[in-house]
Parts: sequence; structure tokens; C-alpha cells
Amino acid sequence: MTFKTILSWLLRLTAAIILLQTLYFKFTAQPESVELFTKLGVEPWGRIGTGIIELCASILLLVPSTVFLGALLGVGLMSGAILAHLTVIGIESKGDGGQLFMLAITVLVCCLAILILQRKQGITLFNSIFKKNQKLKVII
Repeated sequence: MTFKTILSWLLRLTAAIILLQTLYFKFTAQPESVELFTKLGVEPWGRIGTGIIELCASILLLVPSTVFLGALLGVGLMSGAILAHLTVIGIESKGDGGQLFMLAITVLVCCLAILILQRKQGITLFNSIFKKNQKLKVII
């Protein structure tokens, strides 16, 4: 195994585990999660919808052929989470010392690093989507 492969797996596992462990709180309507999404004005559909998207991102991160998509989805999710913390929720939520905020930053950093490591997969994906329009073809 190369260093790049090991690093990629460590980043993917870190992001996926964090995303998966938060699903329990979202899908079982734990009071902390309900309060957070109520504060955002999107309870319950925002909580459940976010949980479904996080589950999809976690699965995509763990499947080698879909790593780039999972990381892209993770970046989008965590950007939204960080923005919500900075504008509505606050960095600290219910006395957690900023733990949720730090977990979101951790997943964001992992996913950004994965996008860099897996950029060839992303370019291949982009080229296959826009195959009909050769003007949009990305070349390394």
C-alpha cells in the first residue's frame, strides 16, 4: 500500500465514522438534535433530510469508485453545518464546548483533503458527465 492509499483511507474512515455516529441523534430524535434543528427552523424535515444525506455521503466515502462524490457531498454538508454554527447556533451548542463545531471542521478538512487526493477520479467523473460537450472537457 502506498502512503497516498493509507492516507486516503484514514481520511475517509475519519469522515465516515463522524458522519455515521451523528445519525443516531438525528434518526432517534434525540432532544439535542431536535433543539438544534428547531433553532434552525427546519425541524423535523431538516434533521431527517440531513441525516439521509449524511448516510449517503458516508457510504459514498467508503466505496472506492465513489470517494470523490462522497467527499464533495461531505464538503457541502459541513459547509452548511459550519455556516449554521457561525450564524444561528453558535460555536458552542448546549454546553458541548464546541464539540459539534469541531467535528464539522474535522469532516470538512478530511473531505477537502480527499478531494485533492482523489482529483483524478473527480476529473474522470466530470468528463463523463459532460462527455457530449467537448468544450467543457477538463485536461490534467
